[in-house]
Amino acid sequence: MRRAKWKDYELIDTADGERLERWGEILLIRPDPQIIWRGEKRDPRWKSAHARYHRSRTGGGRWEEYQKLPAVWKIAWEDLTFRLKPMGFKHTGIFPEQAVNWALVQEKIRNSGKPVKVLNLFGYTGAATLACLAAGAQVTHVDASKGMVQWAKENAEASGLSQRPVRWLVDDCMKFVQREQRRGNAYDGIIMDPPSYGRGPGGEVWKLEEQLYSLVEMCLPILSEDPLFFLLNSYTTGLSPAVMEYLLGLLLQKRLGGQVSSDEIGLPVTNTGLVLPCGSTAIWEKTGA
Repeated sequence: MRRAKWKDYELIDTADGERLERWGEILLIRPDPQIIWRGEKRDPRWKSAHARYHRSRTGGGRWEEYQKLPAVWKIAWEDLTFRLKPMGFKHTGIFPEQAVNWALVQEKIRNSGKPVKVLNLFGYTGAATLACLAAGAQVTHVDASKGMVQWAKENAEASGLSQRPVRWLVDDCMKFVQREQRRGNAYDGIIMDPPSYGRGPGGEVWKLEEQLYSLVEMCLPILSEDPLFFLLNSYTTGLSPAVMEYLLGLLLQKRLGGQVSSDEIGLPVTNTGLVLPCGSTAIWEKTGA
């Protein structure tokens, strides 16, 4: 399992369906359905957390503050700075386990020896976009949420990257890819982190595991003639890393050569020395890139 490396973030402990985390100087307790084990919460920081997120039986939830939480605070990964805040669905604005992928794409871009154009679909608050910009790539960042794109811009400003070559687009990702096909635009790297569930243009509900093949296939015509990578992330329970790897092998490796791989990604837990699984990643990459 690939694990992320941090200084400003720490997964301190896990027990009874919850994780105790340090985000800079802020301690938060959040629920996690994968934490199915029981255990004594011996670490005193369980009792000194700034806030705990409580799920509602009817959906969503709320933060219970034990100490005053700042409206916004910042943490750093490498040379990047992220603005965090407590959100209504337990999140803070970044997924720290994804740092392994940020480092991976940075290495690919820096070792390419050429100008690199990257498309970040479902770009959220822009962590992967910032990593690519910092490595010297030109990036197109697409997300359907205006608020998330604005947040990504603020992260770029905080990281000193707002003047780098980036397009910030509020758009439906599938429609955008279709338009890029018609325009003849192409990218050397594509990062895709689609949600588990979504809605089509007519409001119909779709599941990622049923639509992912079409979603990846749709991106093939907008890959450049000499692409570097195609990175696929998933938090969908029924979509294993091996299935994602097979899909990329079928669609990309058979056409472009190169190699495919997949793995779970996770976060090391300080108090146990174990690694908490947090998601899945599959990547197609140019051989020798």
